[in-house]
Amino acid sequence: MTLGTVTSEVSPKDRFVTVYGRKPVLEALADYDLRVDKVILAEGLRGPIIEEIKDAAADRAVKIQRASAHRVKVLAGNGRHDQGVVADVVARKMRPLSDALAEPAHAPQTILLLDGLTTPANVGMILRTATAAGIDGIVVPHRGVASLDPLVIKASAGVAFHAPVLRTRTAGEAAEMLSEAGYPLFALEASAAESIFDADFGSRAVFVLGSETAGLSEDVQTRIAQPLAIPMAGGVESLNVASAAAVLCFELLRRKLTS
Repeated sequence: MTLGTVTSEVSPKDRFVTVYGRKPVLEALADYDLRVDKVILAEGLRGPIIEEIKDAAADRAVKIQRASAHRVKVLAGNGRHDQGVVADVVARKMRPLSDALAEPAHAPQTILLLDGLTTPANVGMILRTATAAGIDGIVVPHRGVASLDPLVIKASAGVAFHAPVLRTRTAGEAAEMLSEAGYPLFALEASAAESIFDADFGSRAVFVLGSETAGLSEDVQTRIAQPLAIPMAGGVESLNVASAAAVLCFELLRRKLTS
């Protein structure tokens, strides 16, 4: 999302990826491919690396704000690892799901919906894989899914800043919006009768990736049009969710390239 398209109704959480910790913030400031909106430092925080952060911010004309240590923890969403430093990095392709669906003619065709994925490594790897495979949108709800924090960013190798992330409050809300917009919802399920390699997805489809332990949330499960399986050999029952996402994403890319 470019800043020119942002309206006052769009939450900052739908515009920025919040980075916390002294080294991650310094790395973000050093990456000129990223646009850093602001840096917030806990009051009274000093030291050599803090001076480096202030100098790096000054070099890029990035504003620095001071806040209480408690406020910084709240902004970071992580009470143990913020180190008194947070930064808001502009995620140019991130926007609310409602905005993406506002103009049907230009709405995303292939969408992943993350439901209950709380492991940052899995979320980061899925963002990287889906972006590499040209998936049009990845719904990352604010609740019930790992936050887009330094752990997710590291697992995505930085791709999280550039991924086509779509935001909603919950996966259930996203499932409702997408169903009402006419998208069929497919879910990966090891025991499904039809394979992802044989199913007809149509021109627009949503693929739900659920928790490996808890499965799909009830609000999402009730809206699944069809479960799909990845064929397994060698006695293997299932794949890690990030690995399954990779198989799915590149199957979708293969279809796009050969259609």
